[in-house]
Amino acid sequence: MSVREKIKSLGLEIPVATKPIAAYVPAVKTGKLVFTAGQLPLVDGKILFPGKVDGGVTPEQAKSAAQVCALNAMAALNLVDDVDNVKRIVKITCFVNGVSGFINAPFVANGASELFIEIWGEEFGKHARTAIGVAELPLDAPVEVEVIFELN
Repeated sequence: MSVREKIKSLGLEIPVATKPIAAYVPAVKTGKLVFTAGQLPLVDGKILFPGKVDGGVTPEQAKSAAQVCALNAMAALNLVDDVDNVKRIVKITCFVNGVSGFINAPFVANGASELFIEIWGEEFGKHARTAIGVAELPLDAPVEVEVIFELN
């Protein structure tokens, strides 16, 4: 089953990549690696669950927003290669816009991590990861995710 078919079987779809909001490109391919820019949980041009985690946005909402960020990262990858050509997920970095004292960034990051494991399996979907809390994110997003993909 292709990556696209697996995503569809989960009731999800890879969106069309959004245009950058500043001076950068959504993804860069170098050799067999693709590095994405930080992806926000944008759905139809709007931030899903704007605000701070534990300050109006629940950790569960932020976790689902992280999954949207992962789908948006795949959309960014599709600009430079094909998602069906991905061999493995190498690393993700997840930034969580939480209230002061919010310490559950790893729980939020699981929204992206668990999706990648479900798509690519334990061997190729499990990845290195950094999950960190930050004071603010662009457009008042609750989470931002960047991904390093390895291609076949």
